[in-house]
Amino acid sequence: MILVTGGAGFIGANFVLDWLATSDEPVLNFDKLTYAGNPENLEALAGDDRHVFVEGDIGDVEHMGRLLSRFQPRAVVNFAAESHVDRSIHGPEDFIQTNIVGTFRLLEAVRAYWEPLEGAAREGFRFLHVSTDEVYGSLPPDAPAFRESHRYAPNSPYSASKAASDHLVRAYHRTYGLPVLTTNCSNNYGPFQFPEKLIPLMIINALAGDALPVYGDGRQIRDWLYVKDHCTAIRRVLSDGVVGEIYNIGGWNEKANIDIVNIICGLLDELRPREDGESYRSQITFVTDRPGHDRRYAIDARKIERELGWRPAETFETGIRKTVAWYLENTAWVDRVQSGAYRAWIDRNYGERNQ
Repeated sequence: MILVTGGAGFIGANFVLDWLATSDEPVLNFDKLTYAGNPENLEALAGDDRHVFVEGDIGDVEHMGRLLSRFQPRAVVNFAAESHVDRSIHGPEDFIQTNIVGTFRLLEAVRAYWEPLEGAAREGFRFLHVSTDEVYGSLPPDAPAFRESHRYAPNSPYSASKAASDHLVRAYHRTYGLPVLTTNCSNNYGPFQFPEKLIPLMIINALAGDALPVYGDGRQIRDWLYVKDHCTAIRRVLSDGVVGEIYNIGGWNEKANIDIVNIICGLLDELRPREDGESYRSQITFVTDRPGHDRRYAIDARKIERELGWRPAETFETGIRKTVAWYLENTAWVDRVQSGAYRAWIDRNYGERNQ
């Protein structure tokens, strides 16, 4: 069995679904079920004995210790995190508590479980920590992409909290010998993504006839990774990665935010045209940029390709078409996740920005 933390969230749920679609090895899924953790993401696993779901907080050392002792997982894959930059600007303390304190307490529980193990169980155990390219900061337009040796320079409370968690994971390997692996991924997109993030927000707002808010001039560049490609990369790192190593996972898809929005509008014009015949592009609205907005991220994913033989299967063009189609086909899911709390958050984050 493997233990997955944050397995009801966007990336975690996709990982659990893909894992059980390709393996009979059971998953112990541990999630706090905050606003972005949604049991409905795992509905396809209802009645599947290979999937054991437990609600809980990675910061609860005693609870985690009991689960580790009872289920004896051979690996822990840690997705649990607060992950939205805008939310970290409005309320950084949640990010400190979950991403730093929570990771520390999870590491303590895992270390207490791992240290008494013997033989193959001890040698084969792995702790895989899922992180982000945002820990590296912002790149100038013509600078080389982030490599694993790039200096950390986080610029938001979110990325600073993830950087701290990365350092804790490294320290537990160097100090205690805990067999860790760390992955730093680029911007994910795909099914089940909570609609505060750029791509689902644009799809949902477009269909609702609402403004498509684009920060600043929209020329912020990100590398885009289809979530199912990310899942295959994590599986590869877990099975073949070298203990103590860091692996950058990217999609080889650098694109500006405004280009992403235009691509989405073009797909919606094709797949779900507006009744008035106008393009969804007419809904694009440029709003005041967020503080400390990083200008460019780019991942150099040659190490994982060279050493582990992984490369993304999807281009951005194939991945974004699948994503738009998924949101068009799953409007009931979208309606249910857009709670009153979500609408209040959108109003708070975008309502006061000048056009």
